[in-house]
Amino acid sequence: MEEHKNNKKEEKTVTLNEAEYLALLEEAKKGKDSWDKMLRNQADLENTRKRLDREKQEFIKFANEGLVLDLLNVLDDLERTVNLAESTKQDLAAFLKGVEMILAHLYEMLKEHGVKPIEAEGKIFDPNYHEALMQVESKDLPEHTIIEVLQKGYLIHERVLRTAKVKVSKKTGG
Repeated sequence: MEEHKNNKKEEKTVTLNEAEYLALLEEAKKGKDSWDKMLRNQADLENTRKRLDREKQEFIKFANEGLVLDLLNVLDDLERTVNLAESTKQDLAAFLKGVEMILAHLYEMLKEHGVKPIEAEGKIFDPNYHEALMQVESKDLPEHTIIEVLQKGYLIHERVLRTAKVKVSKKTGG
C-alpha cells in the first residue's frame, strides 16, 4: 500500500503571475481553435470526397449518352428501311440502298466518336492489333502476312478497342 502511494505522481502546485496565466489561457484558446479548424477541414474534405464520388458515378452513368443518341438515329433509319421493305415487298434494290445508307451513317458516326478500323489485309501480323485464328501455308507471301480479315478490328482514339481476327501466312513445310 505504501509502495502504491509512492508510484502515484505527486500533484504539484505552480504559482504564476497573472500575465503568465493569461498567456497560457491564450495559447490554450489558440490550440482549441486550431483543433476545431482541423476538424472542420477534415469534414469539408470528406464532404468533397463524397461529392466527387457522386459526380464520378453520374459521369459514368451518362458518359455514353452522345453515342447512344447517335445510335438512335441509326435505329430510326433501320426501322424506316424495314417498314419500307415490308410495305413494298418487291423493291430489293431500294432495300439494299437503304441498308447501305444506314451502314454509311453508322461508319460516319463511329468516326466522329474516334473509332476507326484497323488496317490488316496485306500487312505483317502484329499481335498488338491482330489475333491470328488461322494459318495458311504460302510460297508467294512473306511469313506472317495477313491473308484475310475474318472480323474487323477497331481503334478508339488510337487505342485498340477490338483486335482484328485474321488468317496469316506461314512458310511451306518443304
